[in-house]
Amino acid sequence: MQDFIKTVNNLPFIVKLLLCIPCVNIFYSICRIINQATKSPVNALNLVLAILTVVPGAFFVWIIDIIWVISKGHAVLLG
Repeated sequence: MQDFIKTVNNLPFIVKLLLCIPCVNIFYSICRIINQATKSPVNALNLVLAILTVVPGAFFVWIIDIIWVISKGHAVLLG
């Protein structure tokens, strides 16, 4: 699964920005859950934050993701 996360991080910049659109941002939310669940020492706080970005956080996380992709080059919790 880490190969999948690396592939997502290696996408072109414009594709990463398109994935930050509010309805499509669910893709990044699922990637966050996969990324946090497959780390060897599972950090419970990061896993809970990743789960909360799916439904309740979907209304504001896309703004944070756009800013994060522009400044850092990857979505929040995927670096």
